[in-house]
Amino acid sequence: MIKKVLIANRGEIAVRIVRACAEMGIRSVAIYTEPDRYALHVKRADEAYSLGDDPLAGYLDPRRIVNMALETGCDAIHPGYGFLSENAEFARLCEQQGIAFIGPKSDVIHKMGDKTQARDSMRAAGVPITPGSEGNLADVNEALKLADDIGYPIMIKATSGGGGRGIRRCDTPQELKLQYPRVISEATKAFGSAEVFMEKCIVDPRHIEVQVLADSQGNVVHLYERDCSIQRRNQKLIEIAPSPQLTPEQRLYIGNLAVKAAAAVGYENAGTVEFLLTGNQVYFMEMNTRVQVEHTITEQITGVDIVREQLRIASGLPLSYRQEDISYRGYALQFRINAEDPKNDFLPSFGRISHYYAPGGPGVRVDTAIYTGYEIPPYYDSMCLKLVVWALTWEEVIARGQRALDDMRLHGIKTTANYYQQIVDHPEFQEANFNTSFVPNHPELLSYSDKRHPSEIALAVAAAIAAHAGW
Repeated sequence: MIKKVLIANRGEIAVRIVRACAEMGIRSVAIYTEPDRYALHVKRADEAYSLGDDPLAGYLDPRRIVNMALETGCDAIHPGYGFLSENAEFARLCEQQGIAFIGPKSDVIHKMGDKTQARDSMRAAGVPITPGSEGNLADVNEALKLADDIGYPIMIKATSGGGGRGIRRCDTPQELKLQYPRVISEATKAFGSAEVFMEKCIVDPRHIEVQVLADSQGNVVHLYERDCSIQRRNQKLIEIAPSPQLTPEQRLYIGNLAVKAAAAVGYENAGTVEFLLTGNQVYFMEMNTRVQVEHTITEQITGVDIVREQLRIASGLPLSYRQEDISYRGYALQFRINAEDPKNDFLPSFGRISHYYAPGGPGVRVDTAIYTGYEIPPYYDSMCLKLVVWALTWEEVIARGQRALDDMRLHGIKTTANYYQQIVDHPEFQEANFNTSFVPNHPELLSYSDKRHPSEIALAVAAAIAAHAGW
């Protein structure tokens, strides 16, 4: 069994991993840069080591992190999500040094991280993919010819892309000529590769993803699906498990497709297979070779501790569950509470949290690394916390989500919480009648009132009195 894990990440996912390690009797090692010196993951881990002053360089240096793991006696590294979590070279360095990388093998990360190779693998496995290029595009002329063949609209995508970046929709040849060099530029800057490919744009689909677990003995299971259709500019905002929009037949079909996809590439550890649905047609989109931000809602409906399973799998142990052992109960919602101002084009709102009160009560879970007095640094993702609610029925989980959002108090910065209240109040959301166009089709939801809650006014008065009294 793994005995000591270096966590190559920060924020709430690092805290989540620390907690899983503590429950399993595994020592945890945090790493941090100077802006994170007082971060919660640093406080909660068994040991913590500085990466220096630069806010990003240390978190993105595979060789330095592997060397630090060796120096501190770690036998495993958990990459979390983001940063180096889908970096094949990082996984390869771990393999070369005899350190367990808590994720799939480096060759699988490379294969599934390259979107054209992933499409080829799925095509060979009989998993349906969207019409598009069979490899990387040579130039804009090839792109124009292919677009004419498959029909507009089309999507130009970075081969090594992710996180909603390096993607452009084109509805006409003129747009394609304009956007093609922009995608190449963005791909080169963000991912270090100028390679791009083309897919048919599936208009207004539902975005459905399936959580899978696979061990080194060849066992693969799915933990049902999540609906990620509530998104803005390809960034997920609210996630749901299971999807309230699927029939039992669709659920079975998509779950089996995900297992087939993972088995076809010899996958190990936790991963997510993402699909687009339009009517009854299902298309493979991509595979995320890591734990996902929204793993929480799958844990809530299945009772499976996904991070615990990751640690077990990386230790060489078999899965704790067979497919027939896994069922789901109720519904769960996850709200990504971001430090952003929705009324100002979602501009980041970094700064000091003057007061934070976490919502609670039955069926409420909060994954976060913030606290009152914490200074949100401007160098990282804007997510403050993940508010997760669970209930037996769709109607009950919506009501619980409304109540939990209203319970939460987070002062000192702007957040997306009030905007999410408008979404869950909307009749289309409550009727489970939505797709990826829901957010752009409802700009009126941004017209909510910014009227201050009585508790906010009371806190402001208390702070003013304290300051005046010199407390």
